[in-house]
Amino acid sequence: MELFWLDRPVAIWWGFLLAVSLVNIALLVWLHARYRRRPTNGLTGAFAIEPLLLLAAVYVFGCAFRSILPRADVQRICLVDTWLSSVLIGRSVATVAELCFIAQWALVLRELGAIANSDTAKNVSKIVVPLIAVAECCSWYAVISTNFLGNVLENSLWTATFVLIALALVRLVNRFHGIVQGAIAAAIAGIACYVAFMGAVDVPMYFSRWQAELTDGKEFLGAVSGLRDVATRWIVTGSFAQWRHEIPWMSLYFSMAVWASLALGSFGLIKRILPRYRVSPRVSGSAIQRISIPVGSS
Repeated sequence: MELFWLDRPVAIWWGFLLAVSLVNIALLVWLHARYRRRPTNGLTGAFAIEPLLLLAAVYVFGCAFRSILPRADVQRICLVDTWLSSVLIGRSVATVAELCFIAQWALVLRELGAIANSDTAKNVSKIVVPLIAVAECCSWYAVISTNFLGNVLENSLWTATFVLIALALVRLVNRFHGIVQGAIAAAIAGIACYVAFMGAVDVPMYFSRWQAELTDGKEFLGAVSGLRDVATRWIVTGSFAQWRHEIPWMSLYFSMAVWASLALGSFGLIKRILPRYRVSPRVSGSAIQRISIPVGSS
């Protein structure tokens, strides 16, 4: 493993990623300790661990790995000269982590939908994982072929998926009260910011790169040559010019997205009390029985 010279902004940014990763792991350990204090209903070992926490752990450690060894897949650039920086390994880790992350959302939406009797939430919970599975295929197409069109499709699917999640949460927010309603409203606001960022920054960035390559007449890699390339070629650089477009989305991804995963991972601690915060359905006027008083004749 060999380090190369880093421009000062890149070094500061990498230090930020490492610090955030340590905080994220510490939060995961704390969350695990909270789960250990609750009754396990006789379950032991792996069966006693909350599935949402396991999914969060995969995401936290996957993002920590990617923070320690940052890389930009299509460009094949990285900060550390090691075989662990290969796109094949990094993209594989990212794929597993991201599928775990979206599985968390599916499980939480399903639970909330069942408690609130929301068909919208339950239906959205069924389609978000398949949508992101398609997005991951688009990402692999991008990294193998070096065609940014795959990234355009991938990030567009992520954006559309979270629009659907936001719509499901909008349908849920008035079916709860108190702190649960506040948490759902905060999630909606966070997703709105994410969708705005993806629509204004991330997707246009990849679209402009794709258009520029088409203009330059770039030849994209085929399946065999592309797979060989992702496994064997990485370009070590600490130049800010090379990393400046990756820094914003990576910084948000490895911090706020991980915090969202940890928040979802804590859902198992509170789901038993959620029915207390369920707003009781209103009784419709048609359900009120009218009492008629017969009037006798004289």
